[in-house]
Amino acid sequence: MAPKNKTAYVCSQCGYDSAKWFGQCPSCGEWNTMEEFSVSASAEKKRSFNADRSRAVIIDEISETSEIRYDTGISEFNRVLGGGLVKGSLVLIGGDPGIGKSTILLQACKNLAQTKKVLYVSGEESASQIKLRASRLDATGKNLFVLCETDAEYITEIIMKDKPDVVIIDSIQTMNITDVQSATGSVTQVRECTNLFMRTAKSLSIPVFIVGHVNKDGNIAGPKVLEHIVDTVLYFEGDKNMSYRILRAVKNRFGSTNEIGVFTMSDSGLEEVPNPSEMLLEGRPKNTSGTCVMCVMEGSRPILAEVQALVTPTGFGTPRRMTNGYDFNRMSMLIAVLEKRAGYYFANTDVYLNIIGGLRINEPASDLSVVLALVSSLKDMILKDDVIAFGEIGLAGEIRGVSNAAQRVNEAVRLGFRKIIIPYHNYKSLPDEVKNQAQICGVKTIRDAFTEIVL
Repeated sequence: MAPKNKTAYVCSQCGYDSAKWFGQCPSCGEWNTMEEFSVSASAEKKRSFNADRSRAVIIDEISETSEIRYDTGISEFNRVLGGGLVKGSLVLIGGDPGIGKSTILLQACKNLAQTKKVLYVSGEESASQIKLRASRLDATGKNLFVLCETDAEYITEIIMKDKPDVVIIDSIQTMNITDVQSATGSVTQVRECTNLFMRTAKSLSIPVFIVGHVNKDGNIAGPKVLEHIVDTVLYFEGDKNMSYRILRAVKNRFGSTNEIGVFTMSDSGLEEVPNPSEMLLEGRPKNTSGTCVMCVMEGSRPILAEVQALVTPTGFGTPRRMTNGYDFNRMSMLIAVLEKRAGYYFANTDVYLNIIGGLRINEPASDLSVVLALVSSLKDMILKDDVIAFGEIGLAGEIRGVSNAAQRVNEAVRLGFRKIIIPYHNYKSLPDEVKNQAQICGVKTIRDAFTEIVL
């Protein structure tokens, strides 16, 4: 008797599967997201990966081997990856359409193919389309192979047969497994295909790049388990209509998750920005109220960015609040602190806050510069161009210390800032040689900060 097909229901939002249908997903709580699919019993055996069984060993008996990393030829890309592409790793790259995901991977192929055998698998473009883009980026060579295929099992067979040094899958939402009775791009297909490529990468020690589409919320489409399976998750940030792109690591088993890479889009592809601070401060307006420069840490390096605030009388019963590149709830909290602790009232004003350059700031050290920009716009008072501030603000109006204060001060001095407002706790611990570089003001409360800039 032929084996019976099994029926399962999978949530299209979180990937939760069950043997019966639910109106509301028990895992994520979404309604009407359970989709039916069937898998034959023989197919389950067919999809099992053929590999030697592993055995449990004592951890002290496991030999320590250093990570083997490949140089992608793009220093900003290497920085985000933690120093290079780790052999046998699975890297997921997500971002909006047209942001530059395929471009940066094809540029990396150009450098990797000089010494490595690279297989570029595309399920979205034809070979001629890839050739046109590769010619524009000058990404050609005898070690770069192109495969236009969407069958994940066939692609795995090609990888096991040819054994390339690096594999790129563009994109995972176009891949499918024939025996999985679900539409291409569905939660089940994305999960099964990623598992298949993960087992292949680990068994053959081949690094694999996977391109992932994003949904309307900006998250990678498919189940959240997709991000748990891979070793590294990279996100491209920035407006595709602007030239600047920021590559951020949100998960990395082989490096820091705070590093970013900054690029600019040109006719010849993505170009590195070795000094992001100069780029973000370029074109800064002079003698204008509501602007202040902040210093935030992105991984191991300090980055200077400009925050702009616009405070105007409201024409509606309820004041409007809007942020771009900054957390809305944190701005609301800072406004409440200003009203309660400093006597600056925003009850009848609209407030707009913008971080220049498409940068997204979520570090508490930016609080002080945001507050100075808000009050500067409220009072229409101009901050001097050589003033910079950083520090975390508490609900009592106190300014708390932040990490890496000396690095932040050195970066500000290098770019020509002569008055630096920092928390008093950090000021006490600064070395004398750092204090002598500029006029450094240690402040304890937000009122002290306003006194220093004479608002």
